[in-house]
Amino acid sequence: MKKGLLLLCLSFSVFAQSNKAVSLIDGMQKKYKTMGSFSANFTYQTEGAATMSGSITVKGMKFRLKTAGQEIFNNGKEVATYIKEINEVNISSFDPSEGDLNPAKIYSFDKKAYKISFKGESAGVSTVELAPVAKGTQVKSIALKISNADLSVSEWTIINKAGKKQHFKVAKLNPKANADDKFFSFDKKAFPGVEVNDLR
Repeated sequence: MKKGLLLLCLSFSVFAQSNKAVSLIDGMQKKYKTMGSFSANFTYQTEGAATMSGSITVKGMKFRLKTAGQEIFNNGKEVATYIKEINEVNISSFDPSEGDLNPAKIYSFDKKAYKISFKGESAGVSTVELAPVAKGTQVKSIALKISNADLSVSEWTIINKAGKKQHFKVAKLNPKANADDKFFSFDKKAFPGVEVNDLR
Protein backbone atom coordinates (compact mmCIF):
# COMPACT_ATOMS: atom_id res chain seq x y z
CA MET A 1 0.00 0.00 0.00
CA LYS A 2 2.78 2.41 1.00
CA LYS A 3 4.72 1.52 -2.14
CA GLY A 4 1.68 2.23 -4.33
CA LEU A 5 1.10 5.57 -2.57
CA LEU A 6 4.75 6.52 -3.06
CA LEU A 7 4.58 5.76 -6.79
CA LEU A 8 1.38 7.79 -7.07
CA CYS A 9 3.01 10.77 -5.32
CA LEU A 10 6.04 10.52 -7.59
CA SER A 11 3.79 10.41 -10.66
CA PHE A 12 1.98 13.57 -9.55
CA SER A 13 5.32 15.28 -8.89
CA VAL A 14 6.66 14.45 -12.37
CA PHE A 15 3.36 15.59 -13.94
CA ALA A 16 3.44 18.88 -12.02
CA GLN A 17 7.07 19.55 -13.04
CA SER A 18 6.26 18.74 -16.66
CA ASN A 19 3.34 21.18 -16.58
CA LYS A 20 5.59 23.85 -15.06
CA ALA A 21 8.18 23.36 -17.81
CA VAL A 22 5.58 23.62 -20.59
CA SER A 23 4.03 26.67 -18.89
CA LEU A 24 7.44 28.41 -18.83
CA ILE A 25 8.00 27.65 -22.52
CA ASP A 26 4.50 28.87 -23.42
CA GLY A 27 5.02 32.11 -21.51
CA MET A 28 8.47 32.66 -22.98
CA GLN A 29 7.33 32.14 -26.57
CA LYS A 30 4.32 34.40 -26.08
CA LYS A 31 6.57 37.11 -24.64
CA TYR A 32 8.88 37.20 -27.66
CA LYS A 33 6.05 36.82 -30.17
CA THR A 34 4.26 39.91 -28.84
CA MET A 35 7.44 41.98 -29.24
CA GLY A 36 6.93 42.16 -33.01
CA SER A 37 10.62 42.43 -33.71
CA PHE A 38 13.54 42.28 -31.30
CA SER A 39 17.32 42.08 -31.33
CA ALA A 40 19.89 40.61 -28.99
CA ASN A 41 23.64 40.55 -28.52
CA PHE A 42 25.02 37.28 -27.23
CA THR A 43 28.20 35.32 -26.59
CA TYR A 44 28.66 31.71 -27.61
CA GLN A 45 31.24 29.04 -27.06
CA THR A 46 31.72 25.59 -28.51
CA GLU A 47 33.34 23.22 -26.04
CA GLY A 48 37.12 23.46 -26.34
CA ALA A 49 37.05 26.71 -28.34
CA ALA A 50 37.25 30.41 -27.51
CA THR A 51 34.21 32.49 -26.58
CA MET A 52 32.82 34.46 -29.54
CA SER A 53 30.18 37.16 -29.83
CA GLY A 54 27.23 37.57 -32.15
CA SER A 55 23.97 39.41 -32.69
CA ILE A 56 20.51 38.53 -33.95
CA THR A 57 17.39 40.39 -35.03
CA VAL A 58 14.11 38.48 -35.22
CA LYS A 59 10.72 39.36 -36.72
CA GLY A 60 8.28 36.46 -36.85
CA MET A 61 9.87 33.78 -39.06
CA LYS A 62 12.44 36.25 -40.39
CA PHE A 63 15.85 36.68 -38.79
CA ARG A 64 19.29 38.11 -39.39
CA LEU A 65 22.08 36.39 -37.49
CA LYS A 66 25.65 37.64 -37.33
CA THR A 67 28.44 35.50 -35.86
CA ALA A 68 32.21 35.40 -36.28
CA GLY A 69 32.99 35.29 -40.00
CA GLN A 70 29.47 34.92 -41.34
CA GLU A 71 26.04 36.51 -41.51
CA ILE A 72 22.74 34.74 -42.20
CA PHE A 73 19.78 36.54 -43.76
CA ASN A 74 16.37 34.83 -43.61
CA ASN A 75 13.46 36.77 -45.12
CA GLY A 76 10.96 33.95 -44.62
CA LYS A 77 11.32 32.69 -48.20
CA GLU A 78 15.05 32.23 -48.71
CA VAL A 79 18.19 31.97 -46.62
CA ALA A 80 21.40 33.73 -47.61
CA THR A 81 24.60 32.77 -45.79
CA TYR A 82 27.36 35.31 -46.34
CA ILE A 83 30.95 34.27 -45.62
CA LYS A 84 33.06 37.36 -45.06
CA GLU A 85 36.53 35.78 -45.45
CA ILE A 86 35.94 34.74 -49.08
CA ASN A 87 33.25 37.35 -49.91
CA GLU A 88 30.79 34.66 -50.95
CA VAL A 89 27.09 34.08 -50.34
CA ASN A 90 25.07 30.85 -50.62
CA ILE A 91 21.35 31.33 -51.23
CA SER A 92 18.85 28.51 -50.65
CA SER A 93 15.10 28.16 -50.14
CA PHE A 94 13.88 28.45 -46.56
CA ASP A 95 12.36 25.30 -45.09
CA PRO A 96 10.75 26.11 -41.70
CA SER A 97 10.47 22.40 -40.90
CA GLU A 98 14.23 21.90 -40.73
CA GLY A 99 15.20 20.56 -37.35
CA ASP A 100 18.32 22.61 -36.52
CA LEU A 101 17.84 24.85 -33.49
CA ASN A 102 19.59 28.12 -34.32
CA PRO A 103 19.46 31.21 -32.05
CA ALA A 104 16.31 32.42 -33.84
CA LYS A 105 14.37 29.20 -33.28
CA ILE A 106 15.11 29.21 -29.56
CA TYR A 107 12.24 31.66 -29.21
CA SER A 108 9.75 29.97 -31.56
CA PHE A 109 10.43 26.21 -31.80
CA ASP A 110 7.60 23.69 -32.18
CA LYS A 111 6.92 22.25 -28.72
CA LYS A 112 5.56 19.02 -30.24
CA ALA A 113 9.03 18.24 -31.59
CA TYR A 114 10.53 17.99 -28.10
CA LYS A 115 10.04 16.22 -24.81
CA ILE A 116 10.00 19.09 -22.31
CA SER A 117 11.08 18.61 -18.70
CA PHE A 118 11.76 20.83 -15.69
CA LYS A 119 15.31 20.44 -14.36
CA GLY A 120 15.48 22.85 -11.46
CA GLU A 121 15.45 26.42 -10.21
CA SER A 122 18.11 28.71 -8.76
CA ALA A 123 18.15 32.44 -7.96
CA GLY A 124 14.84 33.05 -9.73
CA VAL A 125 15.90 31.25 -12.92
CA SER A 126 14.41 27.95 -14.06
CA THR A 127 16.17 25.38 -16.24
CA VAL A 128 14.03 23.58 -18.80
CA GLU A 129 15.40 20.72 -20.90
CA LEU A 130 14.28 19.93 -24.44
CA ALA A 131 14.96 16.50 -25.91
CA PRO A 132 14.10 15.95 -29.60
CA VAL A 133 11.33 13.40 -30.14
CA ALA A 134 12.46 12.48 -33.66
CA LYS A 135 15.26 9.97 -34.05
CA GLY A 136 18.33 10.72 -36.15
CA THR A 137 18.66 14.37 -35.12
CA GLN A 138 22.11 15.79 -34.42
CA VAL A 139 20.94 17.32 -31.14
CA LYS A 140 20.72 15.29 -27.94
CA SER A 141 19.30 17.98 -25.66
CA ILE A 142 18.92 21.72 -25.13
CA ALA A 143 18.91 23.29 -21.67
CA LEU A 144 17.15 26.68 -21.51
CA LYS A 145 17.50 29.07 -18.59
CA ILE A 146 14.33 31.17 -18.24
CA SER A 147 13.72 34.00 -15.78
CA ASN A 148 10.73 33.34 -13.52
CA ALA A 149 10.11 37.08 -13.22
CA ASP A 150 9.84 38.17 -16.86
CA LEU A 151 10.12 34.85 -18.78
CA SER A 152 13.15 36.04 -20.76
CA VAL A 153 15.78 33.57 -21.93
CA SER A 154 19.15 34.33 -20.37
CA GLU A 155 21.19 31.45 -21.77
CA TRP A 156 21.00 28.00 -23.31
CA THR A 157 23.26 25.01 -23.89
CA ILE A 158 22.98 22.62 -26.83
CA ILE A 159 24.47 19.13 -26.54
CA ASN A 160 24.92 17.13 -29.73
CA LYS A 161 24.82 13.34 -30.12
CA ALA A 162 28.58 13.14 -29.59
CA GLY A 163 28.21 14.91 -26.25
CA LYS A 164 29.82 18.15 -27.39
CA LYS A 165 28.37 21.31 -25.85
CA GLN A 166 27.67 24.71 -27.39
CA HIS A 167 26.74 27.44 -24.92
CA PHE A 168 24.94 30.72 -25.69
CA LYS A 169 24.42 33.63 -23.28
CA VAL A 170 22.36 36.76 -23.94
CA ALA A 171 24.32 39.92 -23.17
CA LYS A 172 21.73 42.52 -24.16
CA LEU A 173 18.14 42.43 -25.41
CA ASN A 174 16.35 45.17 -27.35
CA PRO A 175 12.60 44.36 -27.31
CA LYS A 176 11.78 47.18 -29.75
CA ALA A 177 14.07 46.67 -32.74
CA ASN A 178 11.49 48.04 -35.24
CA ALA A 179 13.28 46.22 -38.07
CA ASP A 180 12.04 46.75 -41.62
CA ASP A 181 11.38 43.64 -43.76
CA LYS A 182 14.19 44.66 -46.12
CA PHE A 183 16.66 44.25 -43.27
CA PHE A 184 16.26 40.47 -43.49
CA SER A 185 17.03 40.16 -47.21
CA PHE A 186 20.55 39.91 -48.61
CA ASP A 187 21.39 43.02 -50.65
CA LYS A 188 24.11 42.25 -53.17
CA LYS A 189 24.84 45.96 -53.61
CA ALA A 190 25.98 46.21 -49.99
CA PHE A 191 28.73 43.62 -50.63
CA PRO A 192 30.80 44.76 -53.64
CA GLY A 193 32.32 41.91 -55.67
CA VAL A 194 30.48 39.19 -53.75
CA GLU A 195 30.27 35.78 -55.42
CA VAL A 196 26.69 34.49 -55.40
CA ASN A 197 25.93 30.75 -55.31
CA ASP A 198 22.22 30.27 -55.98
CA LEU A 199 21.29 26.84 -54.58
CA ARG A 200 17.52 27.18 -54.95
